[in-house]
Amino acid sequence: MPQETRRRNITIRPSTYDHPDAVRLNDQVQLEYAERYDGEGDETPLDPTMFAAPNGQYLLAYDEADGQPVASGGWRAQERNEEGYSDGDAELKRMYVVPGARGLGLARRILSELEDSARAAGRVRMVLETGDQQPEAITLYLSSGYDFCDKFGYYRFYDSSRCMAKPLAQPGS
Repeated sequence: MPQETRRRNITIRPSTYDHPDAVRLNDQVQLEYAERYDGEGDETPLDPTMFAAPNGQYLLAYDEADGQPVASGGWRAQERNEEGYSDGDAELKRMYVVPGARGLGLARRILSELEDSARAAGRVRMVLETGDQQPEAITLYLSSGYDFCDKFGYYRFYDSSRCMAKPLAQPGS
């Protein structure tokens, strides 16, 4: 990757899940999911209100040189239910970096900000579901302190599903 690409000024900002830039990145990640899994993308039911404070947060990263969105991610609160979540869970959703901005550490930056936000909201564990056709995502999460856990969520009965979790220790605990 050219050196000037690595020096881009990227700003991460809170957003709504239904913001036009978020919708555009969601459309892109859905195409990638469909290609990787020979399907139609992630069919998990999501609503923009799920990512509204204090029960969630959604972030967009922008390349300040051209104002274009280059990455996204969010979390939504979950409590114990029939899909296998536990009380105090924060579920990571729609982590995505556009191909031209990969390798800049954006996913790790967004992940860290989302963990801090969930912790501040009193969530005790960050959970996520990814798939076996996303090895770079699995590597990111393992290197960020996540471990594989019992399956939960919409795809919990799929063989390709990989669920992971990380405790969100409260400051001073």
